[in-house]
Amino acid sequence: MEAKETALHILDESRLGTMATVSGGKPHSRYMTFLNDGFTLFTPTSKGSEKVDELESNPYTHILIGYEGDGFGDAYLEILGRVSISEDEGLKEKIWNDRMKNWFEGPHDPKLVILKVSPESARLMNKSGEPPQDIQF
Repeated sequence: MEAKETALHILDESRLGTMATVSGGKPHSRYMTFLNDGFTLFTPTSKGSEKVDELESNPYTHILIGYEGDGFGDAYLEILGRVSISEDEGLKEKIWNDRMKNWFEGPHDPKLVILKVSPESARLMNKSGEPPQDIQF
């Protein structure tokens, strides 16, 4: 499987990853759940969250996704992307699932926003001990 195909497979199969932003000139990472449309990632969050404030100041993020914890040979992705903050109702409905009820009243909750991550670069890492492979867009 080519690097790009492997990368898409990882995105299609993985929902949990880390998302880093910058706060006060220092990195700040947290676990997030992701959905993808090709290489574009989407993740729900609260409009009043620190990450929204951080992304309004600096719209770049670094994401790690795909590592399954099995050890050597677990392929994962490093993604550098630019984030836009969306309040689009159609997108919120598309992303919505019932597990989000712990934080939001529904897909039309005004606190709910969707972070859209448009990748600028990506690298396939740790694939069976191979060197990192750049993913071309």
